Amino acid sequence: MALKLRLTRMGSKKRPFYRIVAMDSATRRDGRALEYVGYYNPMVEPVDVKVDMDKVKKWMDRGAQPSNTVKSLLKKAAKAE
Repeated sequence: MALKLRLTRMGSKKRPFYRIVAMDSATRRDGRALEYVGYYNPMVEPVDVKVDMDKVKKWMDRGAQPSNTVKSLLKKAAKAE
């Protein structure tokens, strides 16, 4: 089972809101997540990113690979702390 840290889309039409989740790479985008590790809201100024770094570290120790977008959001969240 290949684990991924990636975004799942929430919110309404034209008002996206994303959760950062750990899930199997074969699961569809909005499928059932193994765990929620944070969120990303691009619709506010400044952009709102909240990540639980302890959960991210736990999943990365288990072999989860972040997507390119999640990787850049993790860098933003680490810089903001």
